[in-house]
Amino acid sequence: MNQESTFPRLLGDIGGTNARFAWQASPGAALTDIATYPAADYATVLDAIREYLRAHAKPTPRWCAIGIANPITGDRVQMTNHHWSFSISEVQRAVGLDRFLLINDFTALALSLPALEAGQLRQVGGGQVVDGGPVALVGPGTGLGVSGLLHTGGGVSVPLNGEGGHVTLGGTNDREDAVIASLRRRFGHASAERALSGPGLVNLYEALCELDGVPAKPMTAAALTAASVAGSDVQAAETEALFFSFLGTVAGNLALSLGARGGVYIGGGIVPRLGDRILASAFRNRFEQKGRFQPYLASIPVFVVSAEVSPALIGAARALDVL
Repeated sequence: MNQESTFPRLLGDIGGTNARFAWQASPGAALTDIATYPAADYATVLDAIREYLRAHAKPTPRWCAIGIANPITGDRVQMTNHHWSFSISEVQRAVGLDRFLLINDFTALALSLPALEAGQLRQVGGGQVVDGGPVALVGPGTGLGVSGLLHTGGGVSVPLNGEGGHVTLGGTNDREDAVIASLRRRFGHASAERALSGPGLVNLYEALCELDGVPAKPMTAAALTAASVAGSDVQAAETEALFFSFLGTVAGNLALSLGARGGVYIGGGIVPRLGDRILASAFRNRFEQKGRFQPYLASIPVFVVSAEVSPALIGAARALDVL
């Protein structure tokens, strides 16, 4: 197929809170007309796509790729952290697309990692990346995304598509064990996502208030992090500390599972917004705290992805050419 005939392309990055779209007019062209829409404002994903095309006066795209915060196991998609439910083939027909590729949003983010520049990454300890080594990716946002990237011969990178955010959360001390027990009483299964996400921050805060015998204030994730900085709420401050500790434990587990000597990357909406606070947290200590394998993990660099343009949009563009 002539590559020119696959353009223009519509690209998307859909999470539980926002739907982001971009346009790529021709091969190698920069992404333009990047826009963000609150997902709650639209009844369906098709409504959001149509609004983007209308607002930016775009013709029908030839190809479209969207990274979405959900497992893709067939034609039917029911989002885990949002109400949208749709048929991939029906949306393709309704928009008039020649090709419609739907992938997990963290698969898209993983595909973007080789294209990121040094200024878009903040290193949190560790040594140097081992060229060609497996890459791990984890990111707390509305949910908890997990992926990775394996480099094969010929410069081809293969993304991993899984649901690692729903692994069982583990504690490393009595306080963490008590918090996890509270989450288990509430949810049945205490997954990593129950702690490492926007709703997870609230879950952690409410669990700490329960353990301390104090009433939990009505708090959003943003209010919790603000209260932690201000030092105005003891449980809010401990919530942030626990969040980074649990994140270090989960990221270290992922690094061991993948042998991620190519680096561990932290995406999602929460950690980049917290700036340098990860540096003063227990994150790196917990990342490395794996007994005999502490020296192995100490050498692995961790990077926080901080980019103005959603990297998953770049990954969606790459996906159309490699998947």
